[in-house]
This record gives sequence, structure tokens and C-alpha cells, in this order.
Amino acid sequence: MSFFNKMLARVGVGAAKIDTVVEQREYYPNSEIRGVVYIQGGNVDQEVGNIYIEVMTQYIREEDDKKHHVNYTIAKHRVSERTVVKSNQKTEVPFSFILPPQTPLTLGNQKVWLHTGLDIEMSMDPTDQDYIVVRPHPYMDIVLEATELLGFRFKASSVEYASRAPFGVPYVQEIEFYPGPDFKGQITELELMMAFRSDGLQVLVEVDRRGRGLGGFFASAFDMDERQAWLDLSAAELNRGAHHVADRLEYLIDQNS
Repeated sequence: MSFFNKMLARVGVGAAKIDTVVEQREYYPNSEIRGVVYIQGGNVDQEVGNIYIEVMTQYIREEDDKKHHVNYTIAKHRVSERTVVKSNQKTEVPFSFILPPQTPLTLGNQKVWLHTGLDIEMSMDPTDQDYIVVRPHPYMDIVLEATELLGFRFKASSVEYASRAPFGVPYVQEIEFYPGPDFKGQITELELMMAFRSDGLQVLVEVDRRGRGLGGFFASAFDMDERQAWLDLSAAELNRGAHHVADRLEYLIDQNS
């Protein structure tokens, strides 16, 4: 019977099961995620190599005029060393780690999730998947509030493949806005991309004078109808508030429209 149970466990029948529970559902990039991995032993003892949690998302990649959704692991954290999960035993493994700064915001249909797995040799590995909500970091909130002060309205957001992205991941997140009354006639669309720097944020500002919908600014970086510029915002500037950032953003838009 024991041999039979081992054979079943190798194909997932009567094997150990896992459930990851996080303390909350909403986070922002660079914030701490804390939680517990609950392991329920199966019908037989099983040796587990590692318990790991991957932070995952999706980006869009266009190939042969078709758009594909690609799953991508932003970071992988080992939360436990090799151990033996006893049959029918309940085990709790607490964990904590920092949500990577390159994690996309879950605007629109953008997905971010935690994928938990147990490495079990010669067996089907148990896994668990938990979606989280990623809100803007407080610095990002200030920039977004600044766009509202200038009259811009949120249009869409997309996470797209970019081979030249300088942030350690193969994608960028574009946040698009309709122009406010003061900019109508000058531009048709404003796009922002935000990235953390050692002391504040870098914001890539793109002014589109004709509108093109979702497309990806890296793919059309040399288009004559678009202008791009970096806005470097230190923590001190961001702490001066949205009105100060709006003044800098407005000046940059005027220079590039």
C-alpha cells in the first residue's frame, strides 16, 4: 500500500498541497509583501527541495502582425530550504520580500500574481497562484495627480515588450491620457512611463500629435509626429507636491509639442 501511495503521489494523487495567504491584497512597487505558505502533507512523506514564490506578470509582444500575451517572472524568492513534509502534517512557512520596483501597476486588465511552488523530485510539483492588486507608489501618485491638475484624463494602459528597456525587464508600461482643454489642438495624446531611480522617479514623457492608439513608444521612437523627453524628479521635488510637478510637466510638454 505504501508503494502504491508513493506512485500516486508522484502523479499528484494524495500528494502534499499548498496554499499561500498574503496579509493584504493591495501593494505598490517597492513595498513589502508578507504572508504564510500553508502546506498540507499528503498520504506519504515527501522530500521537498525548495519552496519558492515567483512574482509574475504578462506583457504584450507583437510578432508577425499578431499580439501575444507572454507570462514573465519578475522575481523568484526561495522561502524555505530542503525539508521533509510528513504525511498528513500541517506546516506553516512565513515569508516576506519586497515587491520589485519594475512590477507593473494593475491598471485596466493588467495582471500581477504570486506563483508558489514546491520542488519535489520525481513528482508533480504542487503549485498555488494568487493575484494581487498593484497600486501606484506614493511618488507615482504625485505624478498622476499632476497630470489631472493639467486637465489630462486617463485613457488606457498597456505593458508591452521593449528590447531596449533599460530597467532589467523586457517590457515597459505605458500610461496614456487624453489632452485637457489647454492642450487640445496642440496634441492628441500624452503618454507617461515611470521608473524608480535611487532618489525619486524618472518619467519618460511622450507627446503624440496625431494619436495612434496602443502601439509602444519604443517601436516608433523615431516617428516625426512624436516627441519624447525624460523628466527627472528627485524625492525633494516630489515631496513639494503635485502642483510643483505639474509646473515641470507643463513646461516639458510645451517644449515638446
